Amino acid sequence: MHDISLLLRPRSIAVVGGGAWCDQIVLQCQKFGFDGDLWLVHPKGIVVRGIASVPTLDDLPSAPDAVFLGVNRHVTVQLVSELAKMEAGGAVCFASGFSEAAAEDDDANDLQAQLVDAAGAMPILGPNCYGFINALDQALLWPDQHGCVAVDRGVAILTQSSNIAINLTMQQRGLPIAYMVACGNMAQTSQAEVAMGLLDDPRVTAIGLHIEGFGDLGPWVDLARRAAEQGVPLIALKVGKSDQAQTATVSHTASLAGSDAGANALLHKLGIGRAHDLPTFLEALKLLHCVGGLDAATLSSVSCSGGEASLAADTAHGTALGFPPLNEGQKKSLRAALGPMVALSNPLDYNTYVWRDTAAMTAAWVPMAAPHIGLTLLIVDYPHTDAADWVCATDAAIAVRAQSGRPVAVVSTLPELMPPDVAERLMAGGVVPMNGLTEAIAAAEIVACLPAASPDAPLLPGRDRLGETLSEPEAKARLAALGLRVPKQCNSIEDAQALTAPFAVKGVGFAHKSEAGAVVLNVPHSELSSVTQALPGEAFLIEEMVTGTLVEMLVGVVRDPAHGFVLTIGAGGVMTEILQDTVSLLVPSSETVVKQSLTQLRIHPLLIGFRGKPAVDLDALVQSIMAVQAYVIAHQDRIEEVEINPLMCGSDAAVAADALIRIAPERN
Repeated sequence: MHDISLLLRPRSIAVVGGGAWCDQIVLQCQKFGFDGDLWLVHPKGIVVRGIASVPTLDDLPSAPDAVFLGVNRHVTVQLVSELAKMEAGGAVCFASGFSEAAAEDDDANDLQAQLVDAAGAMPILGPNCYGFINALDQALLWPDQHGCVAVDRGVAILTQSSNIAINLTMQQRGLPIAYMVACGNMAQTSQAEVAMGLLDDPRVTAIGLHIEGFGDLGPWVDLARRAAEQGVPLIALKVGKSDQAQTATVSHTASLAGSDAGANALLHKLGIGRAHDLPTFLEALKLLHCVGGLDAATLSSVSCSGGEASLAADTAHGTALGFPPLNEGQKKSLRAALGPMVALSNPLDYNTYVWRDTAAMTAAWVPMAAPHIGLTLLIVDYPHTDAADWVCATDAAIAVRAQSGRPVAVVSTLPELMPPDVAERLMAGGVVPMNGLTEAIAAAEIVACLPAASPDAPLLPGRDRLGETLSEPEAKARLAALGLRVPKQCNSIEDAQALTAPFAVKGVGFAHKSEAGAVVLNVPHSELSSVTQALPGEAFLIEEMVTGTLVEMLVGVVRDPAHGFVLTIGAGGVMTEILQDTVSLLVPSSETVVKQSLTQLRIHPLLIGFRGKPAVDLDALVQSIMAVQAYVIAHQDRIEEVEINPLMCGSDAAVAADALIRIAPERN
C-alpha cells in the first residue's frame, strides 16, 4: 500500500515539460485558486503565465508533494526514479505507450515494469492518465478543461478513463465532486488503493468507482472493510462484461455464471452498490451525499398530475421498491389539507388546488414523508422559460424536509427540467434534487438495497490450472463424503439385483448426457441388459430413481480468474439455460446468505409450496449447497468447477441425480 495522501492533497506542485497541456495545468491551478507552491521544470527555461521554469528537478526549492510528468515514456521512467530518490510525494504519469500498447509494441510491458521499479515506495498515477482534481483544497494536476468547482464536502469519483472523467466533471446535476481521479493503467497504485487514501478525508461523503476490471482482489477486500467501518458508501459502475469464466464451458454453470455474474457477486460480497449507466451512477452518489442512505425500500410520490403519478408507479414496477398504501394517520392529515375533492393514494395526485400557497402545499406533502417511507419523491418540472411561479414548490419541499426529518427529493421527470440554481438551493435545504424520474428511482433502488459487506473475504482464484473431468461415480463419491446425498448405484447388472427399481441408466464419460442420448430413465430390472447394450460409451452407471421430486435445482461453482469462485444456484434440469433463473454468490457464502438468495429466484414459490403443493426441504437443499461449497474450499488450489444438475428436491430430502467435477491433478 502506497501513501497517496501527499499526492492528492499537495501543498506544492511541480509540472515537468512544456506545450499546451503545461499551459493548461498552470491556467487551471490559477483559476481554481490553488494557493500552494507551483513550480515548472523545463530544460529551456520557459515562462508560463508568469511562472519561470527551472532546468532540472534538482533545481527545485524542495521535493514537491505532487508532480505532473508531461514527457515521453522513456524520460518518464528516468524522472520517476529521480523523484523517488528525492522523496517526492508522488507523480502523475501522463505519457502513453506502456501496457495499453502491448499489442503493438513488444517493449511496452517491460517499460511499464521499469516504471514501477523506478517508483519504489513513491505512489504514481497512471501511466496514460490525466491525473486528479481536488476541489476541496483547489489543487489539481489536470491538463485539460474541467467543470469542477470548489466545494467544502462532496463525493469522490475514480475512473480508468480520462475522457469519462472529463465528461463527469461537466455534469450539471448539482452533484458536489470533491475528488476526480483518472487512474490510467494503474501500473502501481490501483483504484482500490486510491480510494483507500480518500477514505481518510472526512469531507468525502461517498465514493464512486468506474471499474473496467478488478485486478488483485486483496485491496478491494481491504477497501470494502475500511469503508464499512468508516460509514462511507461505495457505488460502482462496472463495465466490460468478462468472459473469463467461460473459457471451458463443460457445465451448465459455466455458461450461466460467465460474463457478468462474477463481477456482480463480488460487488455484492464487498457491499458495493452497482449502477449500470452514468446518469444513475451520478444520481445514486448525489442521493448518498445528501441523505447518507435510505432505511427502507419504500417510496411516496407526490405530483399535481395523475399522469405523473402513474408514471412514477410504472417506473418503479419490477424493482425492489414499493409504494405502501396510505395509513389512517396519513389519510386524516391529507384530508384535512386537501379537502374532499382529491382522491387519496400513494402515488398521490394532489391536483393544483393548493398551488402557490406554500404553507398549504407543505401541509399536503408532509404526511407523505412518513417514518415508514424511505424516500419521498416530490415531482416538480421547472420550465426553462420562466420558473418564477415554481418557487412555491421549492420552498414547500425544503419545509417538508425540515418538518419531517425524512429523506425528501424533488424529482424532475426529464433530466433537463431541474435548473442548476434550483438544485443548489434545494441541496442547501437538505432536499435531494434529482434529474430524471427514471434515474431517480433506479438510484433509490441502489441506495435502499445497498448490500452489507460480507465478513468473509472471497476465496481467491489462485493461479490458472487445467482441470480434468472426473467420472460421475467418482464425483458423487467425493461430494457424498462431505454430506451430499446421492442415489444408491452400481456399475453391473448383477449388482443391480440388490437395488430397487426403477433405475436411471447412464453412459459414463459424457458431460451432457441428455444431449448425447446417454441416459434412460424408469428402467425396470427386466430391461437393464438391453438398455445398457444400447447406451453410447464404454461404461455405464445404474442408479435407483429419485422419487418424490418437487423441484429440480442446479448448484454449481466455477472458478472465475477475475472474481474468485462463483457459486450459482437456480432452476435445474434440462431446461436450465432456457429458464436462466439463477442467482450467483461468491465462495464462501454463509447459510444465511444462501437461504436469502433462494428468495430471489422466480421458482421460489415452488420451493416454499405453491397452490397447496408441499414445500421442499429447504434445510436439505441448503446443506447440499454448503457441501458443494465445502468441497471447493477444501480443494481451492486445484478445483476448476463443480456442478450438481439436477439436485432433486423433495419434501424430506435433496438428492444429487448428477454430478460433475473438473479438478487439476495433485502436484508432486
